[in-house]
Amino acid sequence: MRISPRAGERIVKVLIWAAAMLVMAVLVFIVAYILAKGLHVIDWRFLASAPSNMGRSGGISTTIIGTLMVTVTAVVIAAPLGIGTAFYLAEYTRENFVTKIIRFSAESLAGIPSIVYGLFGLIFFVVYLDMRWSVLSGGLTLALMILPTVIRTSEEAIKAVPYIYREVSFSLGATKWQTIIKAVFPSALRGIANGILLSVGRCIAETAAVILTAGSTLRMPTSLFSPTRTMAVHFYILAREGISMENAYGTAALLIILIFLINVVANTLINRFVAKSR
Repeated sequence: MRISPRAGERIVKVLIWAAAMLVMAVLVFIVAYILAKGLHVIDWRFLASAPSNMGRSGGISTTIIGTLMVTVTAVVIAAPLGIGTAFYLAEYTRENFVTKIIRFSAESLAGIPSIVYGLFGLIFFVVYLDMRWSVLSGGLTLALMILPTVIRTSEEAIKAVPYIYREVSFSLGATKWQTIIKAVFPSALRGIANGILLSVGRCIAETAAVILTAGSTLRMPTSLFSPTRTMAVHFYILAREGISMENAYGTAALLIILIFLINVVANTLINRFVAKSR
């Protein structure tokens, strides 16, 4: 039986719509299930008190601080390197052997499993550089993990800026650097920020690389050289060891809420900055 082009197009649209709805349904189900299991655990005591009895009781205040410290350390290190590399590839060089090597290296880094990053961080940062299990070791390891994401998303955002912006800036007597700062960067900021937000989410949710480099102590971290336990590692240990599934679901629910809040706040600030710059 021959299907008309119009009917074929309708069938394809239905299939694409069904696939999109299926993805949304899976996401909604996972989030709703975790929130239903964990929201009732979250209260002020859970947020403000430290874990006790290996996490069976108490809250998760130390893991919240540890998560924020490790994530901020990783982003502060990776974001300037990644954005700078992206501007070099997009603005300061043409396609040649060097740029191909840089892109190949970034793509290779993106394909490495997180456990391999963890083993490298353990051997190099923890043992060889004698940083031991610490916030800094975990942050440096995560910085290597998210660097390819920052580079690729930033480069694509920069390339998406219309070239006429650069031509107008040059015609007004601006230098290359002034054109990048005043014309290109504000226009590419949304895409760059989205890449950084994706990296933040990966840092917050990472377990394998962090547990091998930052440690899993329940003590409050006092400096970059203190060991710590992130929320994802705390959730993993509680669930794997069967210590407290109630606290595990509470930690998972708080992780989802934290990532959601970070995205909302960051997007709001970015929109205001972009509107102001325009």
